[in-house]
Amino acid sequence: MQRFQYYIDGEFLDGEARFQSIDPATGNVWAEMPEAREADVDRAVNAAERTLYEGPWAKLTATQRGKLLYKLADLIAANAQKLAELETRDTGKIIRETSAQIAYVADYYRYYAGIADKIEGSYLPIDKPDMDVWLRREPIGVVAMVVPWNSQLFLSAVKIGPALAAGCTMVVKASEDGPAPLLEFARLVHEAGFPAGVVNIITGFGPACGAALGRHPKVAHIAFTGGPETARHVVRNSAENLASTSLELGGKSPFIVFADADLESAANAQVAGIFAATGQSCVAGSRLIVERSIKEAFLSILKRKAEAIRIGSPLDMMTEVGPLATKRQQDHVAALVEKSIRSGARLVTGGQRPDGVGYYFPPTILDCDGVNSPSLTDEFFGPVLSVVSFETEAEALRLANDTRYGLASGVFTQNLTRAHRLMKGIRAGVVWVNTYRAVSPIAPFGGFGLSGHGREGGLAAALDYTRTKTIWLRTSDDPIPDPFVMR
Repeated sequence: MQRFQYYIDGEFLDGEARFQSIDPATGNVWAEMPEAREADVDRAVNAAERTLYEGPWAKLTATQRGKLLYKLADLIAANAQKLAELETRDTGKIIRETSAQIAYVADYYRYYAGIADKIEGSYLPIDKPDMDVWLRREPIGVVAMVVPWNSQLFLSAVKIGPALAAGCTMVVKASEDGPAPLLEFARLVHEAGFPAGVVNIITGFGPACGAALGRHPKVAHIAFTGGPETARHVVRNSAENLASTSLELGGKSPFIVFADADLESAANAQVAGIFAATGQSCVAGSRLIVERSIKEAFLSILKRKAEAIRIGSPLDMMTEVGPLATKRQQDHVAALVEKSIRSGARLVTGGQRPDGVGYYFPPTILDCDGVNSPSLTDEFFGPVLSVVSFETEAEALRLANDTRYGLASGVFTQNLTRAHRLMKGIRAGVVWVNTYRAVSPIAPFGGFGLSGHGREGGLAAALDYTRTKTIWLRTSDDPIPDPFVMR
């Protein structure tokens, strides 16, 4: 059994308590994790604050910070396979996806390494003749980062990268469901040579760890990825320290297919959009909105592709869909599918958890035309696609926007003017046209409504980890007049 440690103030520690981690492919315990408590959180935040204002991190130039980020990126690339195997073992995400994703994570750190010395202030042409005024961008402070179990190294990179580029220090809470890759990543941070206390990585549960971190008086900003209900607790906790927040939450993303689309291409994108990562993706294209004249033909293509998907061990490079991350998640998906069928949804394929070990659930398609199914409104976070049809473009847009979420969306059409109308009309932070799930460190990412606020990726993300200081300099040598002497 492997034993992991957390990383606080440049040290690897066991902590007073430990908990077991389950392999989702087998349901067996495979590792022991350190369980951070409130005292550990306090130590980590204090270390982050100390090095931010007094330690060697405060004395580094922006270019020196960038060089450390470049070194970290190189270490991630060199250790990508080991990190991928840990993420697969601890979360069930298939190795072919974790390998590709973690290799790309290095590019995110390289991007922010280049940005570190590009964060500029400005000079203001002030309306007073004897004053010079500058705006200076400084690190926002100690950042609390909370990431979920799916794609931890990617979802932490889009926070850690820009925050380090901006000069912040941080405490990162890895999800208690699958923290192994982030706890191992701490060793690369250490090897890269970041000063003690700059990056602290812990894991733990509820009030003793997550809530204690979010409400800590020395935390200035909270960057959270997860579900809306947990986000509400994060926001409530931030009332204690008035920390700013960035929230990247879930989605119920519409995937619109018009009759003029390349159906084979759209079907491949839809399969990738909902069944990749076993559907455990915030941008999963979980609502297919298809033009009625092609609905049956398109469903036939999707059914054939879904039933051909290889389900198996996530460590096998031939596997295309692995297990869900937890038994809790498997039960949630199964219950919601059953509830949707009872409400009138027609099962096209899948729908039954297989016999045997592990937390598997097959690719599932539900035809929800004409029914009020919970599968159209509730986020599964699993490999389940809900299908409705439309007659007109206006109806397609109405169906797309009929959600409390607003993270991502897809539009498949060969009609350029129609695509432009839908790009403007869809209420979502990301619109993909004739593609899906494309990401880049250069492009901002984030949502509207219950999908959260703030953006990750791009230069804007680094600026979000800064605060603006206004500096006034009087340029006149004349003494300031006595304000109470009349002249």
